[in-house]
Amino acid sequence: MNIEKTIEKIFFEVLEQTDSKLLVDTLHDDVLLLESGLDSLGFAILVATLEDELDYDPFSMMKNAIYPSTYGEFVRIYKEMYPKK
Repeated sequence: MNIEKTIEKIFFEVLEQTDSKLLVDTLHDDVLLLESGLDSLGFAILVATLEDELDYDPFSMMKNAIYPSTYGEFVRIYKEMYPKK
């Protein structure tokens, strides 16, 4: 499973579901999440959908909550918290 591709796919699906638009030319690591086009509800939907798709929620697994500010940080959290099965 390619976590990064899954996150990107779901990100664009949530943009479409919420009638939002990407506010930058391309989605890349340095894109600020607050400027990506998703609002707080969109991010809640994104995280819930990713939990269904990937079968884990890295944010609930953290001992100390970390709130990513960029898309790259968001993806990195999912990669680092991936449960080794």
